[in-house]
Amino acid sequence: MSRSTDDKAGFSTRAIHHGYDAYAGHGALNPPVYMSSTYTFPAVDDGSARFAGEQVGYVYSRIGNPTTALLEQRIADLEGGEAALVTGSGMGATASLLWTLLKPGDEVIADKTLYGCTFAYFNHGLARFGVKITHLDLTEPENLANAISDKTRLVFFESPANPNMRLVDIAAVAAIAKPYDAKVVVDNTYCTPYLQRPLELGADYVVHSATKYLGGHGDLIAGAIVGPKESLDEVRFYGLKDMTGAVLSSQDAFLILRGLKTLALRMDRHCDNARGIAEYLAAHPKVEICHFPGLESFPQRELAQRQMSAPGGMVAFELKGGLQAGCRFMNALQLVTRAVSLGDAESLAQHPASMTHSVYTPEERAAHLISEGLVRLSAGLEDLDDLLEDVELALSKV
Repeated sequence: MSRSTDDKAGFSTRAIHHGYDAYAGHGALNPPVYMSSTYTFPAVDDGSARFAGEQVGYVYSRIGNPTTALLEQRIADLEGGEAALVTGSGMGATASLLWTLLKPGDEVIADKTLYGCTFAYFNHGLARFGVKITHLDLTEPENLANAISDKTRLVFFESPANPNMRLVDIAAVAAIAKPYDAKVVVDNTYCTPYLQRPLELGADYVVHSATKYLGGHGDLIAGAIVGPKESLDEVRFYGLKDMTGAVLSSQDAFLILRGLKTLALRMDRHCDNARGIAEYLAAHPKVEICHFPGLESFPQRELAQRQMSAPGGMVAFELKGGLQAGCRFMNALQLVTRAVSLGDAESLAQHPASMTHSVYTPEERAAHLISEGLVRLSAGLEDLDDLLEDVELALSKV
């Protein structure tokens, strides 16, 4: 499709067509998978020019590959960013970016609730190399305003947060960070660019676990970073090439390109199923509280409506009866699968207190706002009536 058409096209049209001309690819409807680790040079001068960055072209697939390059163009376009860099995992994306941006003596301010491996990378990785990690409740922007300083290099958070669905006001945090030249990094995995575009709200970078909704089928591990091109070039040649080596294969890039084609359709169904499940749970006497941005009872509903186009496909709820109630509910599920990922066609559920956060003490879980009876459910693409029947049966065993 022509660039002029692309500029005016809608989300799904760009997710399917952006960056690829089938006629330039021998008429192949789908872009080819380039299965090559290295690339040839017409002459020595060309090789020298490419290594010096003076000539556009490929050198080695740890740095770039035509299939991954197309995926990067498409993700950047959907997020409204200047450039993107894809990686071998979501943690590869976060680590490649932060190893590039940070140095000893810098401070990272992060929200209190983070994906467990992100928390571990910050506190068991970066902190060992002289980076100060400060955790704050960023749902209250004034907490950031009171703590930020000239040493704050970066502010990091998820919105919604994993696993308890807390939201952070992206625009408010970005406005506070900007005068200090602190970069704002938002993990947009839960929403995808279909539901939320943090860069348009003032964030500097977006990271994704593309394993989840972007891929959409539970058959790959991948990550992505979106941000300024000059900065991502540095991440590519330092954070990715030298520090993490978290390179995405061309085969997995192809699968994500395929996943993007149905992203809007899938997210609409995920959102509809999540809403139906959340409304049922919110009214159930065995549920203490249901956390879902689409509910009228959700405390941050106004913020959700302001920065998200739909409430998403994730539901978190707290069962009365704590740890034992959570275990009984999980064991009684028959259709919903017990697993720790999200964003797949299959509905998945996990109970942090007995699964991902089982090594924490109850006091540690409470400090990170994870209750003993909290269950996280990723609404899949099944028929809603079947999902509700399964949830109802599981609740009857609690």
